[in-house]
Amino acid sequence: MNSILETKCLTKSFHKQEIVHDISLVVPKNCVYGLLGPNGAGKSTILKMVTGILRPTGGSILFDGHEWSRKDLADIGALVETPPIYENLTAWENLKVRALMLGIAEERMEEVLEMVDLAHTGKKRTGEFSLGMKQRLGIAIALLNRPRLLILDEPVNGLDPIGIQELRQLIRRFPEEGISVIVSSHILSEIEQTADYIGIIADGRLGYQGGMPASRHLEGLFMDIVAKNRKEKV
Repeated sequence: MNSILETKCLTKSFHKQEIVHDISLVVPKNCVYGLLGPNGAGKSTILKMVTGILRPTGGSILFDGHEWSRKDLADIGALVETPPIYENLTAWENLKVRALMLGIAEERMEEVLEMVDLAHTGKKRTGEFSLGMKQRLGIAIALLNRPRLLILDEPVNGLDPIGIQELRQLIRRFPEEGISVIVSSHILSEIEQTADYIGIIADGRLGYQGGMPASRHLEGLFMDIVAKNRKEKV
């Protein structure tokens, strides 16, 4: 299996407390990989290490078969936590700020606005956008540099059903365009409808990794892993 990203025994500690323990992920190319886990399981910490926000305490990260370095961030787009937008600016102006920093042409700005269905917003300031529109703008910003890997941390948090459906359809299109996606979530049904492969994290440990389980088996697998890790912790 060709992978776009691998972590090998990835570990992170804060003040001598281990938050992430020996995580070895394998993310295949051109798929949606769902990183599942309860709140506080360590999902965001893992993604912050992959995006260079945090430095690992131990282990290694491989990007497209080689040791990860900060140069690889040119091929990684990410939306971690809240979208990085200026609410007094329009969608176009927000993209322009980022595009100027990266030396990206306006044609690419037009492309990503079309991709996330925000080309029609005109002079509307992003402070007036719905939460779903803000999330899609954050994804547009992450797509500007034509990433090969897109990382989305809990992207459906706070969205209404229409916003969730729109975002789900958007995410499913990316592998067809040669973009691998990692989506983290604690919402089982969302990952079940979006991902091709999954990893289940509980208390900073990887309990399962592989293809999507058969219908209606995901919840049982998830609960078993969470319960097992809680027993071991006690």
